[in-house]
Amino acid sequence: MQFPGDLKSVVASVQPAPQRIGYADGTLSASDIAALTELFPKFVFEALGPAWLEHGTHNLDVVILGASGASAQDIDKTVHFLREKRAGLHALVALRDADVTSSRLLTRAGAADVIPLPAGEAIWALGIERLLSRSVQERDRGRKAGQVVAILKAGGGVGATSLGVQAAHMLAARGEARVCFADLDLQFGAGALYFDLAEALTVTDCVAVGEVLEETQFATALASHKSGARVLAAPREPTALDVLTPQLVDALVGGLRRDFALTILDLPSVWTAWTNHALQLADRIVMVTHLSVAHVHLIRRQLGILSMQGLDRLPLTLACNAVTGEQQDLLAIKAAERALGRGFDIFLPQDVRAMGGATNQGLPISEVRRGTKLEKYIGQLADRMAMDALVTTPLRR
Repeated sequence: MQFPGDLKSVVASVQPAPQRIGYADGTLSASDIAALTELFPKFVFEALGPAWLEHGTHNLDVVILGASGASAQDIDKTVHFLREKRAGLHALVALRDADVTSSRLLTRAGAADVIPLPAGEAIWALGIERLLSRSVQERDRGRKAGQVVAILKAGGGVGATSLGVQAAHMLAARGEARVCFADLDLQFGAGALYFDLAEALTVTDCVAVGEVLEETQFATALASHKSGARVLAAPREPTALDVLTPQLVDALVGGLRRDFALTILDLPSVWTAWTNHALQLADRIVMVTHLSVAHVHLIRRQLGILSMQGLDRLPLTLACNAVTGEQQDLLAIKAAERALGRGFDIFLPQDVRAMGGATNQGLPISEVRRGTKLEKYIGQLADRMAMDALVTTPLRR
């Protein structure tokens, strides 16, 4: 089983580690056990059998319980066990017919995690990883929280994702800080493809863990590009926008802030309650557009919405992408800026060969064509994205 983001790296980073994991009947399947044994080779997974409560759990470090949210007797019995279990024994609950009330009751009673069934192997791996990484969280609590820059698009097809990916390449390649690219464009996100990381952990993989999303160790669970950037991918299939909520976004951004010095959020071009909340959580906004009458109109709309939502308080970088001399002949830059009531901050020249080669091969643009004007201006955009999040020297140009 190939786990997204190479979760095997998580195990090596977590100390101390439990050695014995016992699981009740009906919780883990044979394929789950095979995959988890491969992922966690230092741990012994033991089937507890129907009479395991009578024999005790004194030899176990972790126990995986089974319960049904539709059975009050099941929930009461599990809550009683959680409250009476010995200190040092961690408990995961595999919950059938899961509902919010039962999940919260079990968590408050002492469950380290509640995993709704049916659950895939990756969900089990993330659940166990979160439990084992709590010591790492305690160690890192004093770490300064990272910063978040949100990318907004003035309509589709303006090249915002390509620019965000290339900026992440440049900033991560410095090797002096932790950088993440998180693709929250649930329906048309292509960030992972531009990194050539088709099997990266996705937003929907993360959402499946529910209320404990923020506890996920993104620094090790997310796929890593050779440049050093970590990637949270958009769903592999178009997904309804209401899969995310403001609460889930709050937990997601909180976890990303904890684990990365800089997170680049690539947002869809539509406005929802959760995209609004994501922007409210950001430290800076980058808006990407093309030079055309239609795009100037879309920018004005976006700026108006930002103002109505009180988001005009955030630093905003307005980037005009893929600019050609022909476009400037059709619409003068000064005329566009007068219509907007503000100037553009960066103009990025069109270079189809360099950018197309980079996105198609999942490479930094410098590895396709070094020293282009486009590379220079992406470097300027990357510096604006990073600002004071990355304490290091500016990018060379």
